[in-house]
Amino acid sequence: MSNVSTTRFSLVLAFCLCTGAALAAAPLDEALKPLPSVPLQDPAKVELGRRLFNDPRLSANNSLSCASCHHLETGGADNKPFSLGLDGKPVPLNTPTVFNASLNFKQFWDGRVDTLQAQIEHAVISPVEMGSDWKAVEYNLSAHPDYQRAFAQVYADGVSAANVQDALVSYERTLLTPNSRFDQYLLGNTEILTIKEKYGYQRFKEYGCIACHQGVNIGGNMLQKFGVMDDYFKARGNPVESDLGRYLLTGDEEDRHVFKVPSLRNVAVTAPYFHDASAKTLEEAVDVMFKYQLGRNPSQEDKELIIQFLRTLTGEWAGKPL
Repeated sequence: MSNVSTTRFSLVLAFCLCTGAALAAAPLDEALKPLPSVPLQDPAKVELGRRLFNDPRLSANNSLSCASCHHLETGGADNKPFSLGLDGKPVPLNTPTVFNASLNFKQFWDGRVDTLQAQIEHAVISPVEMGSDWKAVEYNLSAHPDYQRAFAQVYADGVSAANVQDALVSYERTLLTPNSRFDQYLLGNTEILTIKEKYGYQRFKEYGCIACHQGVNIGGNMLQKFGVMDDYFKARGNPVESDLGRYLLTGDEEDRHVFKVPSLRNVAVTAPYFHDASAKTLEEAVDVMFKYQLGRNPSQEDKELIIQFLRTLTGEWAGKPL
């Protein structure tokens, strides 16, 4: 083979190899989407928000911070059935994770607010959560020179309720958990999942789980009745007011037992599950979903495959797996 032919062959081979690699790494066109990058934020606001997130001065008696119920080292919740509120008594609903909450279309189990800022506003003044009021928060923070300086650096009007909420939102928008193995799969690394995990994803779609758990947050983008195919609350027994869900807001019979569909991201590390914390394990949660939401009776093998898939949704925080 001549030198010219050899050069041409090498170039063609290199092009084919590069093209093949590019195609192999192309993102997959799926109903589930990989997490976006952390949005650009003012670093000073983010740091101020981080301090506030961990500061009990936001509560009425200086006993609770946001971090008291949202442990970033353990999945963004607190692993308790019900967090303890201001008075040391359990709150009525299981605490959802703060990770990826900025991607939800509404906040709280009943979807009562549309924004993180409104969620923060409500949590601080809730009598069963932090029990404070925003004038008291402003006063408490303004009494500390460090906070006076920190707020003055990023807000022209210094300490205010709106600025406290804005700083917290800036921080919470950074609380994304990227680089799950499933995200890597969606981005084109199809070899990152085992064959059983891929079968689990297939079953997840075939059984209809994806009808409610889809999009970038694998949930968190719709409201749904808990007990579509059977009466979950009758079977569970001991009904309480919080079981009414969105009905407590609207009084509309169609909203009885309606809740925001939770995200499945990091679901393997955020037990217990559901608004009532009734499922202690992922296996129990999958059983409940099949019976009451899907009305299906899958094989044990299929359930185990789906659980293996769900475990691929665990991402990273601060560069470490959750």
